[in-house]
Amino acid sequence: MLKISVRSPFQFHVDAVNSGFVTAYGPGLSHGTVGVPAEFTIVTKDAGAGGLSLAIEGPSKTEIKCKDNEDGTCTVTYLPTAPGEYNITVKFADKNISGSPFVAKVTAGEPKQKAQIGRSSEVSLKITETDITNLTASIRSPSGQEEPCMLKRLPNGHLGISFTPRETGEHLVNVYRNGQPIANSPFKINVGETELGNASKVKVYGKGLQEGMANEVNEFIVDTREAGYGGLSLSIEGPSKADIECHDNEDGTCRVTYKPTEPGTYIINIKFADEHVPGSPFKVAIGGEPSERVIERIMRHREAVDVTHVGSECELSLKIPASFLGYQPPTGTSPFDMTASVTSPNGVTELCDVVSLDDCHYSIKFVPKEMGIHTVSVKHKDMHIPGSPFQFTVGPIAGGGAHKVHAAGLGLVRGEVVQPNEFNIYTREAGAGGLSIAVEGPSKAEVDFEDRKDGSCGVTYVVTEPGEYMVSIKFNDEHIPDSPFRVPITPSIGDARKISVQALQSKGLQIGKPCSFVVNFNGAPKGKLQARVVSPSGSEDEALVQEIDEGEYAVRFIPKENGPHLVYISFDGCQIPDSPFRIQVGTVHADPGMVQAYGDGLRTGKTDEIAKFIVNTVNAGSGALSVTVEGPSKVKLECREVEDGYEFTYKPSAPGDYLITIKYAGTNIAGSPYKARIEGQGKPTGFQEQASVVVETVTKTSSMSKFASFPPFKSDASKVTVEGNGLKKGYRNKQCTFNVDTSQAGHNMLFIGMIGPKGPCEELCVKHYPGNPYKINYLVKERGDYMLAVKWGDEHIPGSPFYVKVE
Repeated sequence: MLKISVRSPFQFHVDAVNSGFVTAYGPGLSHGTVGVPAEFTIVTKDAGAGGLSLAIEGPSKTEIKCKDNEDGTCTVTYLPTAPGEYNITVKFADKNISGSPFVAKVTAGEPKQKAQIGRSSEVSLKITETDITNLTASIRSPSGQEEPCMLKRLPNGHLGISFTPRETGEHLVNVYRNGQPIANSPFKINVGETELGNASKVKVYGKGLQEGMANEVNEFIVDTREAGYGGLSLSIEGPSKADIECHDNEDGTCRVTYKPTEPGTYIINIKFADEHVPGSPFKVAIGGEPSERVIERIMRHREAVDVTHVGSECELSLKIPASFLGYQPPTGTSPFDMTASVTSPNGVTELCDVVSLDDCHYSIKFVPKEMGIHTVSVKHKDMHIPGSPFQFTVGPIAGGGAHKVHAAGLGLVRGEVVQPNEFNIYTREAGAGGLSIAVEGPSKAEVDFEDRKDGSCGVTYVVTEPGEYMVSIKFNDEHIPDSPFRVPITPSIGDARKISVQALQSKGLQIGKPCSFVVNFNGAPKGKLQARVVSPSGSEDEALVQEIDEGEYAVRFIPKENGPHLVYISFDGCQIPDSPFRIQVGTVHADPGMVQAYGDGLRTGKTDEIAKFIVNTVNAGSGALSVTVEGPSKVKLECREVEDGYEFTYKPSAPGDYLITIKYAGTNIAGSPYKARIEGQGKPTGFQEQASVVVETVTKTSSMSKFASFPPFKSDASKVTVEGNGLKKGYRNKQCTFNVDTSQAGHNMLFIGMIGPKGPCEELCVKHYPGNPYKINYLVKERGDYMLAVKWGDEHIPGSPFYVKVE
């Protein structure tokens, strides 16, 4: 199924033949927050035949996603990037539906600080379990929506759940131990009308909702005593981070304090039961003197790298310290956890040699067999490291510039005072030019630069004061993609170093299924523990944190997307060791390293003519494919599914440079962003216009139908010979090898598969050499007996299947 979301205008056709009205509802029709997806629903059931069109106009261009729910409704989300009023026009059969155009008030500002507190309904369950350490629970509402709920020991000694009711009627509570339902699960709970949260009955008051001072504590009161049960969430957005705290008075009221560090206009959002309270969002004028910020800047000239050739050894040098992956010392990176592969322009993928040098320094080596742009994927524990996949051109490099410079590393996401904060910059594909790095913040940064002489460099900076820092990276006086980076620097994490995580499952998680793990304080004093989960698309959700014993907490969340997720756990505002934790949701995940883009529309075009390009997702799994075209004119970006992936078309109306960004599962594919030079007549709008499309892809594999006319292969599987220790014995986390010789077996295809106690082996690579010998490498991570099948065409070779013992 092809699901597409595009910028305004969005059009699709309704094929129903019944009579009725089209309606729309949802919070996104009335309000929203900059940088946060706003959502509403359109109901077309029984509306008859007609065209449905959607347009959103406002201070910023918005990325719109429309999901067909296949029940006569579709869910629309849009992402505003500037504050102000947005007009949302929904038409059916060229006529405005009831209420259209809608006016949504979008509040702005980053960074924002959130806090949550609220009243929950506590219900006792008939559970005889005494140990709730490995128990998880979820509650299903009458409408079928399922979400995690917190298990806790109630004051009467019984076990129960704490949840926020949103619907009346019968709710089902499922309780699991290690994924299996416990006795008497599911449990039934009835919710009445008076127990539902009502945001309109929340009262808020206090000077801090109208005015305040920078670097001082400002406060206001929230009263939820007449509003039923519901969660209270607050966010403050403005020129600086504002530390926000909720002091629960345990009587249905709470005192809220916040302390901004810079003067200016701030927006305070207050929600109860996921709805804004009366008056929210509040606009607050913060006075006071601005803080002093210090800028440290270094300049380096980057030389063009030597041209590589077919048959010569190519090398990509990477320094990957533990902190680069989000880990804190003493956790380190191990060469056994590192894998790398290279995909040629023709789509052939082979393993690279990963050589561990000194001080977390790795050399990725391969020998190319063809000219052109190659994709190098570098993974740590089966997940792409920051910056991967990399583009690597064999032959002359063309089309360089700032858009071909990429920077990645934990030092561009977060950091700690007095500690080295690190990131890498890759300039190989950009050519020669001047590289500028600037760090701006509350204290001077000591910046260290390491040139690796291969088109990559490492940057380390140390600061002495906590706060928000801006890291700007320019190439030839032009910002590289995503620059400037906003980096929060925390004080020394102190006691957070003692905290550890147990029972966190890193693989095999499923969408809609609760995930839970345990956080142990290990003697650290009591403090504020928070957890959040960032999905592949970049959306962020708070995780539920519940104390289960002294110094021991359970953290629960429900993933909503396939692909790699990041779980952030903080203690008193500081990330604990190894945070963020990387986990994989889904068995077949989207791999951006297997995605390729090609077509003239990525490089050139003419005004008022359609430019085309194709994104090939064969063997890349299924996931979210996002394409953005940004340039001097507004374009209509369209997509259609083709055999090998998806074809995109756009029609520019003004000459100039257009940046085309292609992301898969939230990660730039190798070569993205692309720069297309458009020539011809036309007048630019005067500012950068943007169009986006998001496709929920389906899994695609290579099709053999086009080869149906080929004559049958003449081969004899009995004449295939094999040799090597890898046919009998293997070792966990180590490359195992064997050889296959088909030189006497005629002409056919070699098929190899390997399966063990828990499924297929993690990696299996086949290399072919002149004279028909094959070298096979495989990697397994579990002990046990494995079955290795080798076929020449449709027939097993002698001895196949082989039984391999892995130790």
